[in-house]
Amino acid sequence: MFPVRPAATDATPGEPFPMDTAQPLVGQVAVITGAGRGIGAAIARQLAQLGATTVLCGRTQATLDATAVTILNSGGKAEVIPCDVTILHQLEYVAARVNSTFGRLDILVNNAGIGGFQEPLHILLPDDWDRILNTNLRGVYYAIRALAPLMIRAYSGHIINISSLAGKNALPNGAAYAASKWGLNGLSYSVAEELRGHNIRVSVICPGSTETELGPHAGKDPKKMLQPEDIAHAVAMLVTQAPQSFVSEILIRPTQKP
Repeated sequence: MFPVRPAATDATPGEPFPMDTAQPLVGQVAVITGAGRGIGAAIARQLAQLGATTVLCGRTQATLDATAVTILNSGGKAEVIPCDVTILHQLEYVAARVNSTFGRLDILVNNAGIGGFQEPLHILLPDDWDRILNTNLRGVYYAIRALAPLMIRAYSGHIINISSLAGKNALPNGAAYAASKWGLNGLSYSVAEELRGHNIRVSVICPGSTETELGPHAGKDPKKMLQPEDIAHAVAMLVTQAPQSFVSEILIRPTQKP
C-alpha cells in the first residue's frame, strides 16, 4: 500500500468545494476499478491530475503499484487496494477502507473488464461465459452495491461505467462480451434513475476501438485507434460538469476508422 497525501478537509460530503480551476477535484475521493493498466490507469492519472485522491483497485498488485508510482511522482494522491470485482466481500472491504480512511466517496469508475472475441456463442464454454459476465456485469453490480451507500449518505456523487460500442452494435464471435456490455448499458440507465433522487449522477461511456490489451486489434492501425487517454478525457468532462445537469451517455469513436 502506498502512502497517501492527506486529502483536503475544507469541504464536507455534498457541499461545494472551493473551486480551483486547475484542480477542480481537490478534496474529492475517487475509486477506479481495473486501475492497473490501459483505460483504468489513464483514468486514475487524469483524476489525480485534477486533484482527486485516487483509490486504485484491481487484481494485480504490481500493475496497481506502477500506476500509483506514476501518480505520486507527478505530485498526485493515490492508494492501492487490491481486489477482485467478482468477489463481493472484497469490494465491501474497499468500501470500509475508503470510509475509515477518507470518510467520503465522490467518484466511482467501474472500469474493470475482460474481453472474449474468439468463438461463436454455440461453442463458447460455459466457464468462459461466466468469467466474462461475472467481471463485466456482475462486478459493476457488486461495486455499486458496496460503494453507492457512501454517496447516498453524502447526497452527492458520480458513478461512471465504462462500457463499449459492442453494447450498441452486433459483435460476431463476441456475443458474451456484447451481452455483458448491453447489460451494463441497461444497468447504467436504470441505476441512474434510481439514484437521481440522491443527487448521484450515473453515466456510461461506450468507446470504440481502443488501443489496449483487451480487444482484438488484428489488421487495425493503432495510430488511428482511440487511446486510453481519450476515455480518461471523457471521464474528466463528466465529473466536472455543472451541478444542475448530467450527461448520461457518451459514445466515443476514433476520428478515422482504424
